[in-house]
Amino acid sequence: MHRSHTAGLVLAAGMSSRMGAFKPLLPFCGDTVIGRAVGGLLTAGCESVTVVVGYRGDEVAGALSERFGERVRFAVNPDYADTDMLRSSMLGMHKMPECERFFLLPGDMPMVQLDTYAMLLKAHRGGITIPLYRGRRGHPALLETTLIGDIRAYNGGDGLRGFFRSRSDVLTVETEDGGVLADLDTKEDYDRHLGGCL
Repeated sequence: MHRSHTAGLVLAAGMSSRMGAFKPLLPFCGDTVIGRAVGGLLTAGCESVTVVVGYRGDEVAGALSERFGERVRFAVNPDYADTDMLRSSMLGMHKMPECERFFLLPGDMPMVQLDTYAMLLKAHRGGITIPLYRGRRGHPALLETTLIGDIRAYNGGDGLRGFFRSRSDVLTVETEDGGVLADLDTKEDYDRHLGGCL
């Protein structure tokens, strides 16, 4: 079986309740929010991207399949209204192709620069590699697939953040890319970051 070096995992199952509109398909920088996030991962060298969908998942899957074809696959979180990113991550990891490592990115973070993905890949020595912007940890995280069992077994609370805090194998890498913190939770976030489109 073909084993790719790097894959992507994008979490897009939520209901966009704080936005007041459905985030993934909002127009953004000549694209959509989710299209730009997925496209960035593919352009950065991921051989495939698995997207975890939930609320209005058929619409998201249809739009991404039309654009990216078989380079994108999907996992469904049927309990999207009551579960967190950790649960979506577990469902997505089950659907990923065999790979050595994967980027984990929330679907509402379309501003990560291509250079940031390259920097994380270059710095990665196993375990978990996370970008750091002005002292704050951001996204995406780059993880070895050997950690999937530990993620599934984690029950320490606070979801993915708790899992990352519990690890001693996290490397943080300084970046000047503010996009690693630029999630679009609210209409104000969305409007502000539209100004950063090139």
